[in-house]
Amino acid sequence: MAFIFVMLLVCLIFGTIAGKRDRAHKIQKLELEARIEEAKAAQVSRGDQTQADLEDRMRVLERIVTDPGADLSRQIEDLRAETEARKEAAS
Repeated sequence: MAFIFVMLLVCLIFGTIAGKRDRAHKIQKLELEARIEEAKAAQVSRGDQTQADLEDRMRVLERIVTDPGADLSRQIEDLRAETEARKEAAS
């Protein structure tokens, strides 16, 4: 009879330890998945900003090319200044 109680006690202790490790593993897995989702969301938002920046640059370049009387170097410098201002604002 004592043997059964000892075996039951050993099984309960082992089950408790294994259950704690399993819960800790699941929590760690969920935290990692949350970090991955946050990184994906940040990457998407950066992609949207990059797309907007490229569209703005294309508009300026189209304006430079289609306007024959414009001072080309002045407009290029304005474009660089706008890009630098956006980078500083994003930081």
